[in-house]
Amino acid sequence: MSSSTVPSTSLAPRARRRPAGEVVLGVDTHRDAHVAAVLSLMGTVLATDEFPATAAGYRDLLKWARKLGVVGRAGVEGTGSFGASLSRYLLDQGVDVFDVNRMDRADRRRRGKSDPLDAQNAARAVLSGRARARGKSGDGPVQIARTYKLAKGSVVKARTQAVNQLKAVLITADPALREELAQLGNAELFRICARFARVSGHEEDGE
Repeated sequence: MSSSTVPSTSLAPRARRRPAGEVVLGVDTHRDAHVAAVLSLMGTVLATDEFPATAAGYRDLLKWARKLGVVGRAGVEGTGSFGASLSRYLLDQGVDVFDVNRMDRADRRRRGKSDPLDAQNAARAVLSGRARARGKSGDGPVQIARTYKLAKGSVVKARTQAVNQLKAVLITADPALREELAQLGNAELFRICARFARVSGHEEDGE
């Protein structure tokens, strides 16, 4: 064989190189795993796959997508819930993330539930411009406000449960005590019942 002849086997590595064109990533997010789809700019589905919702899974997802092209944009469902961590990772890697609403329920019933289809639709929402809301990094004022709201909601719920439990206990109390306490507001009722608890504790310690 002459030195100018190139063996056919040397072409194989070139065929496996990453395409130079841009692609769009779409992700249907869940608690334990995410389903991803990669589309060309013409809307052709290049590949779909599933990845665990873990740090290693996020890395594998983006590495897999980048083998199919340049990933500059991604449509992610639930960037404020199941997709929050993935969105932060993609943003850190220089990918523009767009928040995608889940498919209309009527459309889901008509087409049937399909995670790959949802992932493809997430990418199509970016391609068509329907997805305009940018994914948040999760460390700004909006995230702080969301965290505060969640904490406040939890505290209010716990307080309501405590009030209901205390009043349920008072139903079986001595009638005279029950009638006296029934006239009090919740704050004063808590203070008096707390004193009862301290007195009861001192008496048990003295026994």
